[in-house]
Amino acid sequence: MHPENQSLAILKKLVANLGDELAGYRKRAITAEAKLKSIEENVEGSGMNVDQTLELQRENVELKARLDDATQRTNVLLSKIRFLRQQSEREEEVK
Repeated sequence: MHPENQSLAILKKLVANLGDELAGYRKRAITAEAKLKSIEENVEGSGMNVDQTLELQRENVELKARLDDATQRTNVLLSKIRFLRQQSEREEEVK
């Protein structure tokens, strides 16, 4: 094979690979655009803008964390109350 033909074959292969990569990027871009459109439609249907929706999502995460913390503290208090109740019942049994 002549060097020119070999170079041309390599170039054709590179162009074909580049075409495949571009097709993959195009497919990913179309998928991303469809997801974004769906999100925008959901936001529009709620009467809020994207910033408001993102703020509510952030707030929701914060509130869930606070709720989890409060639940944990409540469980600790309940454990202490149960312990005190048991101690009180034992003292009454002794009397």
